[in-house]
Amino acid sequence: MLEQNWALKFAEEWIASWNSHDLEKILSHYTEDFQMSSPLIVQRLGRKDGVLKGKPAVAEYWKEAMAQGPPLRFEVRDVLVGIDQLTIYYHSVGRKVVAETLTFNSAQKVIAGSAQWSVMSKLEDE
Repeated sequence: MLEQNWALKFAEEWIASWNSHDLEKILSHYTEDFQMSSPLIVQRLGRKDGVLKGKPAVAEYWKEAMAQGPPLRFEVRDVLVGIDQLTIYYHSVGRKVVAETLTFNSAQKVIAGSAQWSVMSKLEDE
C-alpha cells in the first residue's frame, strides 16, 4: 500500500509540476512506457479508445495541450490512496473538477494514468 504522507507529497509535487508548465518536470513522474487515458484524448485527437502509450506520444500530446489557452492551473482538492494507486482530485482550467488516478510500479513511478472529468461540473456550465 502507498504510504499516505508519501502520496500527499507526490500529489503536491505533481500539481506543482503541472502549474510550472515544465514538461520535463511533469514527465519525470512517469516511466518510459506509461499509458495515459483521458476524455480529452478522445476529444482532441479523435482516438476512440482515449489512450496514448509511451512517454514520447504522451509528451507530444501534453506539449500541444499546454500551448492551447487558457494556461493550465490546477488546485488540489483531495488525495485518495490505494494499494498501488492514488487519485488526485483537483480543480482544472475553468474550475472543472477532475480526478486523475495514477498507478505506480515498485520504484514509485507512474506506469498508468487515467483522467475522469466531472459530469456535474459540466452540467453546471450549461
